[in-house]
Amino acid sequence: MYKILIIEDEKGISEFLKEGLSEENFEVDTAFDGKSGLNKALNNEYDIILMDWMLPKIQGIEATRKIREAGKETPIIFLTAKDTVQDTILGLRSGANDYLKKPFSFEELLERIKVQLRKPVQPVKNIYEHQGIKMDADKREVYVENKEIHLTQKEFDLLLYLLKNKNNVCTREEILDKVWDIHFEYDSGVIDVYINSLRKKIKSVKDINIIDTVRGVGYIVKD
Repeated sequence: MYKILIIEDEKGISEFLKEGLSEENFEVDTAFDGKSGLNKALNNEYDIILMDWMLPKIQGIEATRKIREAGKETPIIFLTAKDTVQDTILGLRSGANDYLKKPFSFEELLERIKVQLRKPVQPVKNIYEHQGIKMDADKREVYVENKEIHLTQKEFDLLLYLLKNKNNVCTREEILDKVWDIHFEYDSGVIDVYINSLRKKIKSVKDINIIDTVRGVGYIVKD
């Protein structure tokens, strides 16, 4: 049985989620403010955390950062009414794995949870090199001009997928399917956030852009 922590200050939403997830055979803990939620997250083992953005005592962004700083890799899904690109970037950079805009359907939330609970596919043993970038798929390390850059799990998986499919256009649908393992309608804007982050991290070492945008379709890495 998977164990899930809901950190949500609106008790009506929290109880609704707890009831629905319990019926889906999840073991559910709840917290109604960021401070108590953070304490539970740091002192217990959960398979996934649902985190409201706007929380009393400690906001969701800060709680997420502290969870990551403590070395916890538990998948975190933000539940938020915020919907701007800047908010999305802030949430993902704080360490969240996904976000869901309020109001949302329970069915979509359940699918998002299932995506996060799937075990990541082990990468093929291989080294990928392109214009001074070297990716070690075994060690999950990335170097630009022999200087290591640190990528999140999804940033790494996205760059690896693009390099594996070099000279081929990778559509947004293909990226969501192969990198995010999402097979339902989903806001593909999250891909743009990760592409922009990848470009910035690479440019911090070498002033190049290896990922080209194919407007209205997707992205490509070309020789």
